[in-house]
Amino acid sequence: MDAPATIYFAGTAGAGKTHLVRAFGSWLKSAGYDPIVVNLDPGNETNELEPDVDIREWVRLDEVMDEYSLGPNGAQVAASDMIALKVFDVRQAIGELKSDYVLVDTPGQVELFAFRESSKAIVDALSGDRSAIAFLFDPSLARSPSGFVSLLMLSATVEFRFRLPLINILSKADILTPDQVEEIVGWGDDSDRLLDAVTRESPTPDVQLSTEMLRAISALAPVGNLLPTSIQDQRGLERLYHELQRSFAGGEDLEPSHAPPESD
Repeated sequence: MDAPATIYFAGTAGAGKTHLVRAFGSWLKSAGYDPIVVNLDPGNETNELEPDVDIREWVRLDEVMDEYSLGPNGAQVAASDMIALKVFDVRQAIGELKSDYVLVDTPGQVELFAFRESSKAIVDALSGDRSAIAFLFDPSLARSPSGFVSLLMLSATVEFRFRLPLINILSKADILTPDQVEEIVGWGDDSDRLLDAVTRESPTPDVQLSTEMLRAISALAPVGNLLPTSIQDQRGLERLYHELQRSFAGGEDLEPSHAPPESD
């Protein structure tokens, strides 16, 4: 049996990572696959996710806070290093479960995931030949040109740090109007269009900085397509699957008739 594909869901706090992990896992099951969910957030308190492998079995944020008299931020940093020490236990637990896909819900603080060296050690230990990152763009920030650029910069940083194929996702697209979705997706398709939108914002220092950052990012690589998704109507989930197949093997191996239909 081939090793399962591993997908890391990353993004800013509140971007909808946990909900998308759950929705995409359900979609994969309905399409005939056997996914498992891994929670790597030691402070995850939501009941929305029932992970098959849970880092809280080894490291819990509240216990780290109590034991070391740390606040939430300090405890998150300490916990990320503790997780790296337990990553081979996590890998063994994943290996004991037969699956086609491993969906990894990363910590809510994207800076911890992106900038701690321990996170890179965790990703290196858990990743196989077929691994990718789904980076979520929170629509509340992505709807402004300068906010979009800041998310683009975070996405590029994550891709640079982990050297894995990355798919940019506009999460919670259902809270936006169709025109807003079209505009935001258009920024992802065309860096010149995004640059024009940035320069039309109020001429403040942060907009000027956004313009320079966008020029730097565009010089290194194309902005890339942005995939709108919604867990409310399963919008974009089948396309996410196909984008993952292209990143893994350069093709789409799911017959359309096997997949549940997407809502318009």
